[in-house]
Amino acid sequence: MGNSQSPAADPRFVSTARAFTQTELDDLKSLFVSLAAQSQSDGQYISPSVFQAYFGLRGPLGNRMFDLVTQNRKDQKLTFEDLVIAKGTYEKGSNDDIEEFIYRLLDVNSDGIVGRSDLEAVLTVMLDDISSQRNSELGYSPHEGIIKSFLNAATFSKIDEGCAETCMSFEDFRSWCSLLPSVRKYLGSLLMSSDSGRPGYQVPHLMHPENIDSSMIIAKKEYAWHIGGALPQQELEEWKLLYHSAFHGLSFNTFLGNISNDEGPTVLIIKDKEGYVYGGYASQPWERHSDFYGDMKSFLFQIFPKASIFKPTGANSNIQWCAVNFSSDSIPNGIGFGGRVSHFGLFLSASFDEGQTFTCTTFGSPCLSNINQIHPEVIECWGVVPKGAQQERHETGKGTVLERFKEDRHMLNMVGLANSSE
Repeated sequence: MGNSQSPAADPRFVSTARAFTQTELDDLKSLFVSLAAQSQSDGQYISPSVFQAYFGLRGPLGNRMFDLVTQNRKDQKLTFEDLVIAKGTYEKGSNDDIEEFIYRLLDVNSDGIVGRSDLEAVLTVMLDDISSQRNSELGYSPHEGIIKSFLNAATFSKIDEGCAETCMSFEDFRSWCSLLPSVRKYLGSLLMSSDSGRPGYQVPHLMHPENIDSSMIIAKKEYAWHIGGALPQQELEEWKLLYHSAFHGLSFNTFLGNISNDEGPTVLIIKDKEGYVYGGYASQPWERHSDFYGDMKSFLFQIFPKASIFKPTGANSNIQWCAVNFSSDSIPNGIGFGGRVSHFGLFLSASFDEGQTFTCTTFGSPCLSNINQIHPEVIECWGVVPKGAQQERHETGKGTVLERFKEDRHMLNMVGLANSSE
């Protein structure tokens, strides 16, 4: 193979190679030959710069990945055996093997511990990558706030002798990844080619009317990336702003009217007067019900000052709530997620100027703000446009203004809003 050592000399290579088909091994060999040629190594090894350029890695994260793949030899030479062993462990190993590899990857300081500074360096690289994905559309923005939110979701419970601060244990790391699926997806796909549309890199294209100032919008690209980590690939193409309270007013009726023509999933984002930012992903349309409804695809999330995703636990099926024009105290008018009546995981009253958030077994979520009774400052709702649906929307948008008005009026009659005041 043109390498300095025989593959039979490394038992790990022999064992790992069995996880690949012959075609996959041939493809890896072709990749190695190509990258080794670019490294000007007489076909014997891949250099750090060529390796990092091909996989789109850079900075401390790229350096750490090269060290792990070359088994910390520090000889700056990545062999074919190294490539097979790393790809086999990282992509074809057990979940425990993969997560152990990623956990070691986070130690960018190479000091044997995963500390806060390691995570900060990794998150900076990640968010720079995410920004560059849509730089021409979204531009750069400081990452300090969202990095702090991600760090606030981490636990550092491991005490290491000689270390002034506690560090992240392997179990701490696993818990952190469960709260931040976008981070886990990104870190789990780094050895895929950078032009292959690898998981963890997609940022939904945020569409909003031109007459809405983008500085008013809560949903920054980093926030959308965080929320999108819990969604399937086809729901990361485009999100369309359906309602913004600063532009449309704090009105439940306007909210329902604006989202009535959007039958897909929605992302509800709230910034309250305490400065906390959080919300929920609703997989089902917001429709009038006298009880909970929905499915297990919905979830709650926090963005600031801590970023987390809370998926259904299966404890109950109290997923979505949408009560409109009910006169019973046992059916509070408004929209919400999880928990139970008067003790929701998240709830906005029909007045849209108050709500509540409590610890919730439906999603295993805490109170999403610092107080249970919330007062929204800004409310946004984004319609998730599945991949391939953009053209359909253009086609279904045809018809006269009168026809579309009649359809909207019919919808309002269905939910009992046509003649009600706001």
